[in-house]
Amino acid sequence: MDFETIIGLEIHAELSTKSKMFCGCSTVFGGEPNTKTCPVCLGHPGTLPVANRKAIEYAILLGLALNCEIAERSIFHRKNYFYPDMPKNYQISQYDIPLSRNGFLEIDMGEYKRRVGIIRVHLEEDTGKSIHVGESGRIHGAERSLEDFNRAGIPLVEIVTEPDLRSPEEARNFMMELRAVLEYLGISDCKMEEGSLRCDANISVGVGGSRGTKVEIKNMNSFRALQRALSFEEKRQRDVLLKGGIVTQETRHWDEAAGITHALRTKEEAFDYRYFPEPDLVPIEPDPPWVEELRRSLPEMPAERLRRFISEYGLPKDIAKVLVYDKKLGNFYEETVRKGENPIEIAKWVAGDLAGLLNEASIDADLSPVRPGGVSELVHLVESGVISGRMAKDVLKEAFESGESPRQIVSRKGLSQIADSNEILAIVKQVIKENPQAVSDYLDGKEQALKYLMGQVMKLTRGKANPKMASEMLVEALKMRE
Repeated sequence: MDFETIIGLEIHAELSTKSKMFCGCSTVFGGEPNTKTCPVCLGHPGTLPVANRKAIEYAILLGLALNCEIAERSIFHRKNYFYPDMPKNYQISQYDIPLSRNGFLEIDMGEYKRRVGIIRVHLEEDTGKSIHVGESGRIHGAERSLEDFNRAGIPLVEIVTEPDLRSPEEARNFMMELRAVLEYLGISDCKMEEGSLRCDANISVGVGGSRGTKVEIKNMNSFRALQRALSFEEKRQRDVLLKGGIVTQETRHWDEAAGITHALRTKEEAFDYRYFPEPDLVPIEPDPPWVEELRRSLPEMPAERLRRFISEYGLPKDIAKVLVYDKKLGNFYEETVRKGENPIEIAKWVAGDLAGLLNEASIDADLSPVRPGGVSELVHLVESGVISGRMAKDVLKEAFESGESPRQIVSRKGLSQIADSNEILAIVKQVIKENPQAVSDYLDGKEQALKYLMGQVMKLTRGKANPKMASEMLVEALKMRE
């Protein structure tokens, strides 16, 4: 069958303001439950909300970065529904007059690029957190539920895309691109594990040009989970259609442990929420000069930085992407380059071994125990032939764990390579003399014998012989015996 997968995303990002959207309570993550609350964010009678100017500024910055039109006039609405984590029994959000609309964000899939339309970027307040006590950890089967309202009222931006994505891989790439934009703007910490960046996905599988039936998926808290959930749902809907069935419009829950989605509830429509204008908040009418000032303040965006890293430093695109889509790692790289070593070699170490150590330790690059000067020093030691690349991996790991500089470690452990040609030649001659069978095998065309002989050279030098020099001298000495 001629299937076409159609995906749209709804992303919520908590904004990194010091206070909540409509009150002065702290937005710092964690703490004892219900200690960062007040009568306003708890919805006590007689309290009045006041909009957070910094949150509005951040939302406008995001709209500008996503090539959106900024509304001359925007208003808040009440989104009415009952759920225990909403103390007011409604959420202050935006409906038909959002702050930004009609934008786009381009993603690079390697062989092609796709421009994904942005329907809207609007402001709203976050809900509290429900903690379901029981074996399942979910509301179904829970013995009781507890509510923590510390998160209630934290400012959110919701980004709604057009259904322009055509595969789970594209959806994952879009989320990574959007996260990078948020990080470069400095308006959200984007910590998915803490819930400050969340994504719901709408997916349908059409046949023969039809759009198919849209299904919403929730509870995807990582890029990997997003791609896995969409891949499962794509296959599930195809299987239903192949059997002649009908896909039901509904909301489904992603079960990370089981690797499946399952039905949660029927999909709500806008009229279910009984939206009406929020009577306690004045309209937002951004001053045009202020908007233009914000536009001029936009930093270099990820796509621009990617192009610059490739053109200015000569980096391969795959390595440049690793550096660019982690802002702090990209900053670390550029600081290292300013120390004066080969930018391509630095990129390999920062995007490869160092990034791996940082991920394993769950540390951001700006807190790396090995500083940019240390990486520059390591690259210099390798480039100048003092240590081999293999040695350098171990040195970097030890520097990461101990805080010592690479040069100190090399000196303390006596790791400097043997680069004296006379010393290496003497060892090469010894290896040839002590391994006549391997020499004979090599002369008979068995290339594996050369690896064995090279291994003996490295063994005798305890791995300290300059590999390139030793290999060249070994081959030259063997040629003289032909």
